[in-house]
Amino acid sequence: MDFEFLSQINAPQDIKGLSIDQLKLLAQEIRKRIISVMSVNGGHLASNLGSVELTLALHYVFNSPDDKLIWDVSHQTYTHKLLTGRNDRFDKIRTFKGLCGFSHPKESPYDHFYAGHAGTALSLAMGVAKNRDLTKRKEYVIPIIGDASLTCGVSLEALNNIDRNLKRFIVILNDNNMSISNNVGAITKILSRIISNPLTHKIYQELDAFVSKLPYGATLSKQGHKIAESLKNLVSPAAFFEQYALSYIGPIDGHDVGQLIQTFEGLKDSHWPVVVHVMTHKGQGMEEAVKNPTLWHGAKPFNPNTCKFLPATSTKPTFPKVFGTHLCQMAEVDPSIVCVTPAMSAGSCLDDMMKKFPERCLDVGIAESHAVTFCGGIAYGGKMKVFASLYSTFLQRAFDNLFHDVCLQELPVVFAIDRAGIAGPDGSTHNGIYDIAFLNAMPNMIISQPRDGKLLRELMESAFSYNRPTAIRYPNMSTDNPEGPLTYREAGKGEVLAEGNDLLVVGLGHMNFIALKVRDILAKHGISVCVLDPIFVKPLDSELLCKLLVDHNKIVTLEEHSVVSGLGSILNHFLMSQGYHQINVLNCGVPETYVEQGSHAELSNELGLTPEKIAERILRHFSFKSQVEPKHSQPANV
Repeated sequence: MDFEFLSQINAPQDIKGLSIDQLKLLAQEIRKRIISVMSVNGGHLASNLGSVELTLALHYVFNSPDDKLIWDVSHQTYTHKLLTGRNDRFDKIRTFKGLCGFSHPKESPYDHFYAGHAGTALSLAMGVAKNRDLTKRKEYVIPIIGDASLTCGVSLEALNNIDRNLKRFIVILNDNNMSISNNVGAITKILSRIISNPLTHKIYQELDAFVSKLPYGATLSKQGHKIAESLKNLVSPAAFFEQYALSYIGPIDGHDVGQLIQTFEGLKDSHWPVVVHVMTHKGQGMEEAVKNPTLWHGAKPFNPNTCKFLPATSTKPTFPKVFGTHLCQMAEVDPSIVCVTPAMSAGSCLDDMMKKFPERCLDVGIAESHAVTFCGGIAYGGKMKVFASLYSTFLQRAFDNLFHDVCLQELPVVFAIDRAGIAGPDGSTHNGIYDIAFLNAMPNMIISQPRDGKLLRELMESAFSYNRPTAIRYPNMSTDNPEGPLTYREAGKGEVLAEGNDLLVVGLGHMNFIALKVRDILAKHGISVCVLDPIFVKPLDSELLCKLLVDHNKIVTLEEHSVVSGLGSILNHFLMSQGYHQINVLNCGVPETYVEQGSHAELSNELGLTPEKIAERILRHFSFKSQVEPKHSQPANV
């Protein structure tokens, strides 16, 4: 694909000599580039198509990386990557050893922080600005946040601490929720143009400086500033931001690169922290993505000519799909079922339940801490059965709420922990490999993981009978979902999947299928393997384990979790506390490292979690010698 302008861009400085018309043509080329690559790799398409002109304007006006562009979530940084010397590697974004789909400091000096979760940009930017001021530097600090980020408590905490005297601090509010536009009108836009005009802005500041020197001038200046801003408050969202010491500018058309550049240039001499309200359309430049931005938010590979998604590689349902479908079925027969999710209704497959039971399937926005405590409140009294549906890494944000408002209160909330395990293309910020560690710290928590869809449904049906906080963790991968009657699963009861005398392999969740393949490999060496699915990490099935340990003194644990704090460490503690000092144990899992992006198969191979690599490691660790006589070939005829 030929790109007249994009192919010449190696750094942001290369766009500064372009005209507005040329920048518009560059924006078209960037959209074509993003659509082409996403059609193959998949990724965050709609949000990136919506932020092209905004990113161009920021790099045109400011001098990155000296001026700090700090992206919230950073899933909308594809244009930023293309402008900062990564166009030649963009084909490999979200792939093994390729570019990360989020900002990544080791990837480029233009990326200042790892980011994958919402609400971090304001706090980080304020800290960077404080460092700048203490060390007498002069660069601009520019956090770029989305409108959804303002539902996140971390953002509101940061807003509460912004100092009115903070200079060279410009907050970009990238607003792609069109409902906000109904609250503003022509007067607001006229006022915004006047205030953001460079000449008007300069005159206002000079008058303010003059008044400040008069007797009682500081008070006059402050009151005059409030009077000017109060005009905007009548017809715009300004009141909200200006209560937090931010001067409000907007709304600005986020797809008018000329207007964006003019606005940013006019704010460079601002004496106060400013928020610029930019209106954008998710999916801009691709009609299908504009019509359905949710579907095209995290797009799967598709045909760029027809905009039809490519056929799935598996006809099996995913664990999240099994969860969402069965939860809706449970809600149909049980009016006490309630589910709460923090802005993950689509990803966790809750859309059907939200449509059928909107009063019992509640999306609270990007507010994980509130979601967990909210669930505790709903569960109080015992009349409602509450599911908290969260991604594993998002639950990390609600650790204190989990401890203080659910577990300590002994409230029977069931945590459906989605994306438990390797996150594949989403990389290090999204790998759900730490939740067992902090869940295990809760004294009355039950932790389980199903190996397939049927067992997931059985755990969902059984969980409320435990009358304790319960976690059901599962990955985002396809799974078998056998039909047939569901079995009640007693808490802390495991299941032997295959008998064997030489080695006991304890697999967690879907890793049991790896364990069975390891068993087949080792059988070729004459080694007999018993495979145990514990189902429950906490409590472990101590009775079954003790029974198996009578005949097994070699144990292997398999998990797609951090090996230093998951199933392996829990089993090791059990063995030591019960006096099994002669047991030889090998723990296989994710090593103590941050796992980057890639396909599940590629990452499993790199982490040594394939059947072949696990079998090799077992043979070495236990010094097994093959009990199968090798077949000797006949000597060749001379």
